[in-house]
Amino acid sequence: MATRHQKTLARLMVAPSVLLLLGWMIVPLAMTLWFSFQSYNLLSPGMEQFIGWTNYKYFLSDPAFWTAMQNTLLLVGGVLVITVGGGILLALLLDQPMFGQGIVRILVIAPFFIMPTVSALVWKNMFMNPVNGLFAWLAKAVGAQPIDFLAQYPLMSIILIVAWQWLPFATLILLTALQSLDSEQMEAAEMDGASALSKFIHLILPHLSRAITVVILIETIFLLSVFAEILVTTNGGPGYQSTNLTYLVFSQALLQFDVGGASAGGIIAVILANIVAIFLMRMIGKTLE
Repeated sequence: MATRHQKTLARLMVAPSVLLLLGWMIVPLAMTLWFSFQSYNLLSPGMEQFIGWTNYKYFLSDPAFWTAMQNTLLLVGGVLVITVGGGILLALLLDQPMFGQGIVRILVIAPFFIMPTVSALVWKNMFMNPVNGLFAWLAKAVGAQPIDFLAQYPLMSIILIVAWQWLPFATLILLTALQSLDSEQMEAAEMDGASALSKFIHLILPHLSRAITVVILIETIFLLSVFAEILVTTNGGPGYQSTNLTYLVFSQALLQFDVGGASAGGIIAVILANIVAIFLMRMIGKTLE
């Protein structure tokens, strides 16, 4: 009886927070869903009318949507490859005893604490500027023609900037997992004459599989909504070459003033994000079994 009373009391104490969280999520989502069925343009206030699925049909038939979808998948995939691969290499490096190990770890993790807008501005003006940037200076130093990365390779540039931000996160998670590896297993493998590559493939990589899955899940959820880096550097251009779903919805709402169409795009983006999240959660469940 006491246990049931405690459970009831605990639920009552948690209820206000849960209700506030649900209201915080459900009210904006419901308003977005309502607007997605309306012809609602900010330049024509008071002229809203119900148009059914027209906004969804328009958004899904727009060639820009499929370009943005492709760019979103390339952005997420490219960043994951760089961060997971680079995170494993950095974790292996930082796990080795070295002078000033604590300082090195802090320096490696530091980029994760920089605001996306600030890091994008730094990369745009200090590294990728075709006139005064570091890459341009290096190209001139070897007698090569500087490359305007943001104009010629916009999506690749965005991937590089975002990967630089998320690499410390992947490194931190993988390093934590690596430090929990049983040293006796490594010593036994060395006594059996296993090479460094064999130890990595048969011991280290299987041990890191759960951490890698967690990194992929968390990064994917956040990478689907990358926005600041695109706004600061390329504005989705040239054309739609670096436009993802998030920036396309922003452009529809605040540049073309079409709130109805943007709301339909937002609902589609939410559905796609949930599909990806469910798939990744199931993948994590199988990994943890």
